[in-house]
Amino acid sequence: MATNEIQLERVEFEPGKSFKLFSPRLRNTFLWHYHPEIELVYVEADAGIRHVGTHISTYTQSDLVFIGGNIPHLNFDYRLRSDYHQIVIQLRTDFLGAAIGTSPEFAALHRLFKQADRGIAFTGETKAIVAKRLKQLNGLNSYRQLIELIDIFNLLAHSADTEILNTDQSSKAFILKDKIRMGAIYEYIDANYHKKPDVNVVAARVNLTTAAFCRYFKRQTNITFTDFVNQYRIERAKNLLMQGSNITETCYAVGLESISYFNKLFNKIVGQNPSGFKKDWLNIQ
Repeated sequence: MATNEIQLERVEFEPGKSFKLFSPRLRNTFLWHYHPEIELVYVEADAGIRHVGTHISTYTQSDLVFIGGNIPHLNFDYRLRSDYHQIVIQLRTDFLGAAIGTSPEFAALHRLFKQADRGIAFTGETKAIVAKRLKQLNGLNSYRQLIELIDIFNLLAHSADTEILNTDQSSKAFILKDKIRMGAIYEYIDANYHKKPDVNVVAARVNLTTAAFCRYFKRQTNITFTDFVNQYRIERAKNLLMQGSNITETCYAVGLESISYFNKLFNKIVGQNPSGFKKDWLNIQ
């Protein structure tokens, strides 16, 4: 299932609650969406694609990401082959009321929530600790869940195990400027990366001339359309290699017709060739 338009997710909270805790399963749905609520996502899977704002990368084994309100993102379980477990927490931006902006005790949380406008991935020990605590939330009552979430956010706010996913140029205001048009472009790339994406076709789809589209796309993502498609192909290739595909079938599956070019492109983007990447992946299993 796919849609060529970004979806506004309408988050419904239970009466008397300021957050939503759930475990969605949408692996067959390309859900490029946004919502006013902030979101903390934890997913365990062999390998998946992380797409937040203009950032696209591959995660392995697990991922923990904090996303600010109204930041477009793809569901983290899209196209997962393996079994997986996902925990999603969505909160109203004012779930702490005025205290978050006025109480010095919440200063670190206030900074964290501002940073989330660019998307934050957490790694290492922080991810492991938070994952364990998130898995225990269902055993608590609503009050204890909220207190635990505040404590988790405090831990995240003081963590050094972070990766900011979008640059200043692709900050919240920049991403939101034309999220519907970018949603149509991303959907086209996802549906055609394994074929031969045509810049003329996608330009027409979003009602731009080819020249205007090329300028627009580079302004939005800081790279050319061709480079973006190739990066998307290589992220998909990494995903396939980690899920058992061999190098030859992976090359053709992502729309490349030359093994030598695939090796060259993979090495340029990843920093090693596909066989070395696959070997390293198997060694950590």
